[in-house]
Amino acid sequence: MSSRRPRQSAAPPRITDDQIIELVSKLRQLLPEIRHRRSDKVSASKVLQETCNYVRSLHREVDDLSERLSQLLATIDADSPEAAIIRSLIM
Repeated sequence: MSSRRPRQSAAPPRITDDQIIELVSKLRQLLPEIRHRRSDKVSASKVLQETCNYVRSLHREVDDLSERLSQLLATIDADSPEAAIIRSLIM
């Protein structure tokens, strides 16, 4: 027999159905694709799917803007005030 006590893992607090509904409602308000629809009847799975799509599109947009800033930085004098601003935006 081992003298160790069995580990009791602290279970994370359970999320109630009401909390899930509230979170989905908040997500729905943030998503342009759903927010502009006239119907309030959008399933939670659709909201989550649209959230994932929206986050992916935001990532692509950030990557594109970073690339454009990097290209712009390559075309100007590295010691100029404009270059310092661009570097601060990229970092």
